[in-house]
Amino acid sequence: MKGLNNPIGIKSLEPNKSPFIMNPYRFAGVVFTGSTRGVFGGNSVIDYITIDTLGNATDFGNPSVNRVEQAGASSETRGVFAGGNTGSNTNTNVMDYITISTPSNATDFGDLSVSRMDFSGVASTTRGVFGGGWIGTTMNIMDYITIASTGNATDFGDLSVSSYGKAGLSDLSRGVFAGGNSTNIMEYITIASTGNATDFGDLTRTTTYSSGLASTTRGVIGGGAGATNVMDYITIATTGNATDFGDLTVGRNALGSVSNDQRGIWGGGDSTNVMDYITIATTGNATDFGDLTTARSWSIGVDGS
Repeated sequence: MKGLNNPIGIKSLEPNKSPFIMNPYRFAGVVFTGSTRGVFGGNSVIDYITIDTLGNATDFGNPSVNRVEQAGASSETRGVFAGGNTGSNTNTNVMDYITISTPSNATDFGDLSVSRMDFSGVASTTRGVFGGGWIGTTMNIMDYITIASTGNATDFGDLSVSSYGKAGLSDLSRGVFAGGNSTNIMEYITIASTGNATDFGDLTRTTTYSSGLASTTRGVIGGGAGATNVMDYITIATTGNATDFGDLTVGRNALGSVSNDQRGIWGGGDSTNVMDYITIATTGNATDFGDLTTARSWSIGVDGS
């Protein structure tokens, strides 16, 4: 089995890999002035919250393909879910999308350049970039999409280290891929310019299966293998090592995340329905937000309005 709490019985591809969410956080590409919406996908479920208002999640619709260990990226209006594992170690290259303001089922977007699982996404207001992954071995591939235009992904460049299980986060222009393969490595790209990733600095810990979220200035990486409750943060525009931020309310891996420019929310993980939140500009421990519609280990967050 792929670790504990495996709802669809996926067989492990590599010893000691535990369930996790690639999550990539879709950055707050526009500084939204009002309440914004966070959407959590994963398995057969898509549900949503209003980020500025505490409370439980509401059903949004269904994915076009039921899968776990996928990646996500979004603009202010559209969220894209990419790749993942459909069961029995079968990877998919499917991408589907939603209009974040309108609850409904997801619609086909196009195909990744390579079918894979266990990877992460970052985004600008226009472009999504997906990095890393697992196809029976680790990958250093990055490919990208134009979020407003359906179609297949295109080669972007390479990560500096082949990796699965990275956290992804981004600001208006820069995407950061953090951790993965039980390392503390962080590397970054300029989203508007194709090319290879560059060293950013080190996390405070080695981690896999953590999740990243961001404001337009600060990125926060939370959770991870071993059901840790650790959160650490970086200033996205300035390369350097991460600093301790505080603790999640419940230590877990396999969690998703969404945010606006002020608040970050972590959802699910280790087959829980827990959501907790932080104020991104202020270090400190997370606070209870409400519950997802279903408990799950694999949850992927996108956000917009």
